[in-house]
Amino acid sequence: MLGSEDEFKCCTRDFLFTCVNLLSFLLDIGLDIWAAVSLYKQEAYVYFSLLLLFLLGSSMLVQVYSWLWYRYDDFKMKTKIEKKPSQCQLKLLHVFQLGIFFRYAGVMEKSVQSLYRKRADAESVAKFLRQDLRILRFIETFSESAPQLALMLTIILDKCRLDPVTVLKAIGSTLSIASFLTTYDHSMRTFLPEKEKHHMISLVFYFIWNLVLISSRIAALALFASVLPCFIFAHFICSWLVLFFFAWRSKTSFMDDPRGEWLYRTTVGLIWYFNWFSVAKGMRIRSVLYHAYILIDICILCGLWCWKMSTDPPDFVTHPLTTAACVVAVYVLGLLFKVIYYTFFHPNLDKDKLKGATITEEQPEDEERSHSVPTRPLKATDNKRMRKLAENFFC
Repeated sequence: MLGSEDEFKCCTRDFLFTCVNLLSFLLDIGLDIWAAVSLYKQEAYVYFSLLLLFLLGSSMLVQVYSWLWYRYDDFKMKTKIEKKPSQCQLKLLHVFQLGIFFRYAGVMEKSVQSLYRKRADAESVAKFLRQDLRILRFIETFSESAPQLALMLTIILDKCRLDPVTVLKAIGSTLSIASFLTTYDHSMRTFLPEKEKHHMISLVFYFIWNLVLISSRIAALALFASVLPCFIFAHFICSWLVLFFFAWRSKTSFMDDPRGEWLYRTTVGLIWYFNWFSVAKGMRIRSVLYHAYILIDICILCGLWCWKMSTDPPDFVTHPLTTAACVVAVYVLGLLFKVIYYTFFHPNLDKDKLKGATITEEQPEDEERSHSVPTRPLKATDNKRMRKLAENFFC
């Protein structure tokens, strides 16, 4: 039983947040389908193909991670829904891109139990399961939402007109990325002492500098892709190889086997193409080098765009140099906001004080009634994937 009114309020809040998260996920899928159909009807087959590539590629990547994590956990399921399919059926669910929905079903089962049955163990299991979902959504954010946003901005620049669907997707993706990074950072602090949590003003600053940095980076990529579309792929491959090399040199240890770790480093290179996040201890100097590299890259991309505009100026761009300078200035402004955040608003951290809230693995109801011996308690930090990220995220 939940022992206090505060715990019940927290349970209700987490349940509502899970529902909102699920609805936003379904809404994003609906908008993706809408955008794909619109591009197909407009006979923009190249953009349509790229959008499908981003959607399917991201979905497949997320399903691979989901399946590997089930395997790493020896298929020890913590919900009744997850226990129903066999390993073969579970693999088929992931092959048909339904693995993340399956995980949502398990979280919703435990969330409903904790809310209506007032079961503390169910809420603890739900919190445990939400951590894996957050990591999967984090991967999806930079393998789907960020590339899709760059594509939508490129379409706007290429067509020289504001299509409602494209603009809606662009705005939604930008806000979604920045807000998700903010909530993701906040969720990391469940592994840290209560006193280390964000205040509202620190959350606002965190949201702002992420929004500004991501907007500038993706705007530079879109400007470059709008005038030199073929070279954007070469730019991505070359940049990714450099970033992948540094991910490898960072000696990450997130996955449980070597092949999974190489997949993770590949993913880190993809994420770093758009935004920074720490993957190992002692990354502060590398963070400075990363932002310097990205700033130089943005300057080069905007410079090439200006050169192309000067040789073949379109009617809708009257001051290309001013536009390019604004994009670069916005990134510098984002770095300034980030420095202000870490100087004045970033909570002091003690990563050795990881929280030890306990959760228990579920037993069948008949076993719960007939056995008085409790199962081995698990700790929230037993979610080793989230714990590893939390230990390195704030370095």
